[in-house]
Amino acid sequence: MRFGTPPQDDGSGLECGKARVHSLHSGVEEAAAATRQSAPSEGRGWGLSMEPGGASVPAALPYYVAFSQLLGLTVVAVTGAWLGLYRGGIAWDSSLQFNVHPLCMVIGMIFLQGDALLVYRVFRKEAKRTTKILHGLLHVVALIIALVGLVAVFDYHRKKSYSDLYSLHSWCGILVFVLYFVQWLVGFSFFLFPGASFSLRSRYRPQHIFYGATIFLLSVGTALLGLKEALLFKLGSKYSKFEPEGVLANVLGLLLLCFGVVVLYILAQADWKRPSQAEEQALSMDFKTLTEGDSPSPQ
Repeated sequence: MRFGTPPQDDGSGLECGKARVHSLHSGVEEAAAATRQSAPSEGRGWGLSMEPGGASVPAALPYYVAFSQLLGLTVVAVTGAWLGLYRGGIAWDSSLQFNVHPLCMVIGMIFLQGDALLVYRVFRKEAKRTTKILHGLLHVVALIIALVGLVAVFDYHRKKSYSDLYSLHSWCGILVFVLYFVQWLVGFSFFLFPGASFSLRSRYRPQHIFYGATIFLLSVGTALLGLKEALLFKLGSKYSKFEPEGVLANVLGLLLLCFGVVVLYILAQADWKRPSQAEEQALSMDFKTLTEGDSPSPQ
């Protein structure tokens, strides 16, 4: 009998470690497969329809989205009709330059911003990064159009020697535009480039969603303030006489309000959120396990 002979390393420890990693990865894949198979049956049968990719779609969602687009396009059309019928239309190098401002703000800060918020409700089975890029691009276009509207009104005031930034509407407008730009910049940095860590993105995402909806709500309120200000400047006491321009502008205000309410209603429905793809869940759980040492668990 020999004493003190060290045990021989036959590589079983290494093989055991590899087996555990393989088992963990297999478990994630099985969880993803189970998600794909069980997701349709876990929803409300009366409120779900099926997408080509197998994901469930709330039956009412397409109708609300279509209604929001109808309202948004109507808002843009009525804004154009108001400016064309009662304000002489739009032009850059004339006294009509001011009219560029309300049209650009309605298109950018209301319609396109609202559509950008709905991207994650409409595109439910596309790749997550593709959806992110579309979401960010719509916000960029909205910001550019809104910036044109701001330049138009400041340039018009300069030519007419009018004061700037003295009204409540102008204060709210500048504040909302700055918040909107900062929100886009931070979101781009966190979610697209260079991109934050998984844990940091997870903590910031609820704040990003909240402030996005808040800025949209403030945009609608600021547009209503500007509409009322424009009517009082031109109509004065005649506003109370149910002048045709005043009635049309009031209708525009109600349409703006309805569009904002419908968009926020769609965003507020937890059941209408974009479902995580099985592959996305597997990636996020795998990444979290490797970087933070947590065991995989549903997000």
